[in-house]
Amino acid sequence: MLKETYPMYLGGKPVSPNFDLEVRNVFTGRVASRVSLASAEVVDAAIAGCAEASEAMASMPAFRRKAVLRHCVDRFEARRDELAMALCIEAGKPIKDSEGEVTRLIETFEIAAEEATRIGGEVLEMQISARAEGYRGMTKRVPIGVCSFITPFNFPLNLVAHKVAPAIASGCPFVLKPASKTPIGALIIGEILAETDLPLGAFSILPCRSKDAGALVSDERIRHLSFTGSDKVGKSLIREAGLKRVTLELGGNAACIVDASADIKTAVERVVFGGYYQSGQSCVSVQRVLVHASVYDQFKKLLTEKVKGLKSGDPTDRETFIGPMIDEKAAARVEDWVKEAVNAGAKLLAGGTRSGAVHEATLLEDVPRDAKLWREEVFGPVLVLGRFEDFDEALVEVNDSRFGLQAGVFTDSVGHMHRAWDRLRVGGVIINDVPSFRVDHMPYGGVKDSGIGREGVRSAIEDMTEVRLMVVRDQQRV
Repeated sequence: MLKETYPMYLGGKPVSPNFDLEVRNVFTGRVASRVSLASAEVVDAAIAGCAEASEAMASMPAFRRKAVLRHCVDRFEARRDELAMALCIEAGKPIKDSEGEVTRLIETFEIAAEEATRIGGEVLEMQISARAEGYRGMTKRVPIGVCSFITPFNFPLNLVAHKVAPAIASGCPFVLKPASKTPIGALIIGEILAETDLPLGAFSILPCRSKDAGALVSDERIRHLSFTGSDKVGKSLIREAGLKRVTLELGGNAACIVDASADIKTAVERVVFGGYYQSGQSCVSVQRVLVHASVYDQFKKLLTEKVKGLKSGDPTDRETFIGPMIDEKAAARVEDWVKEAVNAGAKLLAGGTRSGAVHEATLLEDVPRDAKLWREEVFGPVLVLGRFEDFDEALVEVNDSRFGLQAGVFTDSVGHMHRAWDRLRVGGVIINDVPSFRVDHMPYGGVKDSGIGREGVRSAIEDMTEVRLMVVRDQQRV
């Protein structure tokens, strides 16, 4: 169970000016805990503390940064069950999936611990012409400075890890605003970070209202902003951010292509996982599935049977696959989009109803191409099926979206694999698996309205560091 109250972390220390933020059990709707809520003044103090800690963080040797990250790994392991249950309660994520996210939290910090000692540079050949004879060049990566992080509700451990762990590996102080609906996992991470020898002021974890968080975007002391959330909010943030470096991981409308040569049973199994895992509340959740006409009926039959067999309900039940969405309002929106599509001519194959915040796993076909379920990000447990005759036409249809995060292609054709990789306007193409697949060291991010930049530990470290050049003139030769 959760503690009755949780403090915020300001400058690396627990602070409890209030317990004004209620965190609810998503499934029962009851208050599960209360959390300290930061004001705009506290946010400003946190940024000031990070600015003061920048030099100490930057000069922290790589082996000490690695030791901090290794301490976190050990403590996450020791508190694995607590972290998983907190996630299950505050996010409504089924317990088996919550346990899986704790594993990814640990893996991400492990990767960062190793990368902390690999941040190098290169020797630059300067003597490319006679005028540069006798000069030597070399580069190194240095911390960019104060970072601000804003994370969403759907992966409150792993998406925090993908910002916090690279910042520590890089030597950057940071202020984190976790999602107000799911702050507890981040605060447990803060409790563990407070056990380390990070410099005073090096980190703050501040649940706060959006109206009090403006400085995390606009303050000139911040040199890097990393935001994960909706494309609408992301677009507004980049207008306010000024000259700081910005990484945006935004929405998606992920598509899968099931080619004629695909292993249909495997494709069905993976599409079920990719579309309904975490009730579809993932930016790379499978939403559109384009199936070759020659295997469409077989695929539809198997998929429909699987979807109808998914168990919904209490996320603490180990047999539950579909838990509640983050709140009833979110589930009601998905229900409305499904009704809109059906009223426009779509055929409902499975699901379509909800009970409170729990929306059934839902499958449709013949969805009009102008319906929200086809065009926009549903962010719920809904899949829509379409068919194609020609592989190149399927690629065009996948690209017919304002989003471009990741796409999945099930095929045995090497030519089709490479055509998909060449032509799909997405950040990643996953062959013979769903776009939901992610290993935490790989470059991850999108194009178009899906964002700017890449996450994944090494990619994030590159964003949190700058290249600094040194040129040496050899006086003996000049």
